[in-house]
Amino acid sequence: MASGLGKAGKMVTVLSIDGGGIRGIIPATLLGFLESKLQELDGTHVRVADYFDIIAGTSTGGLVTTMLTAPNKDNRPMYTANDITNFYLDHCPRIFPQKRASCSMTSMLGAMMGPKYNGKYLRSMINELLGNLTLKQTLTNVIIPTFDIKLLQPVIFSTKDAKRNDLKNARLADVCIGTSAAPTFLPAHYFETKDAEGNTRCFDLIDGGVAANNPTMIAISQILKEMCKLTQNTELNDITPWEFSKGSKLVLSLGTGEDKHEEKYTAASASKWGKFRWVYDKHSRATPFLDIYGDASSDMVDFYVSALFHAHDRRNNYLRIQDDNLTGDAQSVDIATTENLQRLEEIGKELLKKPVSRVNLDTGRFEEIKDGGTNKEALAYFAKLLVEERKLRQNQ
Repeated sequence: MASGLGKAGKMVTVLSIDGGGIRGIIPATLLGFLESKLQELDGTHVRVADYFDIIAGTSTGGLVTTMLTAPNKDNRPMYTANDITNFYLDHCPRIFPQKRASCSMTSMLGAMMGPKYNGKYLRSMINELLGNLTLKQTLTNVIIPTFDIKLLQPVIFSTKDAKRNDLKNARLADVCIGTSAAPTFLPAHYFETKDAEGNTRCFDLIDGGVAANNPTMIAISQILKEMCKLTQNTELNDITPWEFSKGSKLVLSLGTGEDKHEEKYTAASASKWGKFRWVYDKHSRATPFLDIYGDASSDMVDFYVSALFHAHDRRNNYLRIQDDNLTGDAQSVDIATTENLQRLEEIGKELLKKPVSRVNLDTGRFEEIKDGGTNKEALAYFAKLLVEERKLRQNQ
């Protein structure tokens, strides 16, 4: 593949990770492979966070983003990429405890009475893991979308904003709990921040996936925002070298899988649904409105970013890896049985062997790129570019 790169050492590097509950195992598996290739080229001590200017993640992708970038006592990433898969395998069964199958009336009443899971284990585990670490302490710039239901607007948490404004410098634990609070599954999350003058800001948050399940475009927008600040000659002392970049961008976007080929919903059936059926479909054991919002958000971003890179003749600088052929329990965000979690890990490994594909803007499905190689080869190629870029920066 041709690189399509700009001037050496002038490349902005972005990693983006979709939302998708337990399906976060899929991008975690891909990241484990990427990190292994980086280590082959650059030493066993390196981590994914050493190579990306921005790591963006929504919902479960926000958790992965945090694990990649939160510092340990040695000021290195708290988790290796390979550790993250084991994290999902260990903790998901307790975050989403599986109960015996219940009748449809019980399921409907559950959807009316409150979230499916109380979220207590998730909150305690994240708070214990992250403590009082805040956004401005991450080892590279992160972007994590949430949605404030009191203000009815997205709230985008970022390292950049946290360094400039104490009221946006939230605890990483609060941000992770907020961005993963999927409606009907987990309770909404409230917290406050305070600055040195005693001013406070309140947040009433749910899952960022309702606004940006695929956060790639938000990451690109952050780059453009920083460029605008630079052009206006504002806050120059706070601008880091990557923000001066007016050259190429290298973007890796990782999905958590979709189920487009199964075609589980139709207009004929949906035309008869009432409000509860949109929340829970007993036949597919799914939540139609969340599936629709999540897939629509992810695909629209992919359409736009694909077109953007194509228009600038940089199509090979954008790699989207997504499996759009999930079936059965693998489609779910919360069926955290041992068998399903292990199956998702296998899907991630199988995805590495599949050909590089791009979304067809007419059908919405991913189609193989002729002579594009496999996703495994593409990630190895990206690793090579990332290592070269890092070395160029170190030598400047």
